[in-house]
Amino acid sequence: MRNAAGTPIWYELLSSDADASKTFYEAVIGWTVGPRPEGDMDYRMIDTASGETVGGLMHLSPQMVQGGATPTWLFYIGVEDVDATVSKITQAGGSVHLPAFDMPGVGRMAMVADPQGNPFYVMRGESDEPSRSWERMGMGKCNWHELSTTDQAAGNGFYAQVFGWSYPDKMEMPGDLGDYVFVASGDGEVMGATMKAGEQPPGWLFYFRAPDIDAAAAKVSAGGGTVLNGPMEVPGGDKVIVARDPHGAAFGVAAPGKPA
Repeated sequence: MRNAAGTPIWYELLSSDADASKTFYEAVIGWTVGPRPEGDMDYRMIDTASGETVGGLMHLSPQMVQGGATPTWLFYIGVEDVDATVSKITQAGGSVHLPAFDMPGVGRMAMVADPQGNPFYVMRGESDEPSRSWERMGMGKCNWHELSTTDQAAGNGFYAQVFGWSYPDKMEMPGDLGDYVFVASGDGEVMGATMKAGEQPPGWLFYFRAPDIDAAAAKVSAGGGTVLNGPMEVPGGDKVIVARDPHGAAFGVAAPGKPA
């Protein structure tokens, strides 16, 4: 995946029940999740309605659960050199959860965390084909990245130092929530924002684009999930929800706003 360094390239759901997660997200987002593959690892591809692959669904093995893994969404940030980036991450106060390793036919990757403990992956893919998993208006794709952090200033400094991210603008939030600080990734495109952890617990939250926010919210509830916030309109006219799936993984949904 030869995207510009510092840009998101892949999304991954860790699930305690891959079959149930397949059913839930196919209904809510409109994805098609592949069947269980042969072999020991249950890792399934997630495709949009148009057939583009946006991420993967991994069933948590007993060994992963014993090691402390829980259902969650993660993302992969593309880099030129995984080992050099991991070194920069540790020097900047981050930590390593899984040291750099190679996956034949896929690429080299490592699971790391920022200084506040929020996990993510860094990856250099083998394919020359660019990833299109992140696309602001791409239906079924990641629409927005939102970091809730216990130290916003330090977190912003970390990602700027490691990935060259910048913060072109900010928006004051109500009450004592501070500023919603917009993030531009390595190629200069605004891809999300950071905020002080409060109503939303610490961690990265990913919004995926669906056709209709009210329908998505109804399907979350019908599928055993929980709508935590919304539907609400956000700047630009989209409507969003923040939700948890039936196994506790938090995610967001964004959809076009209704005409007046």
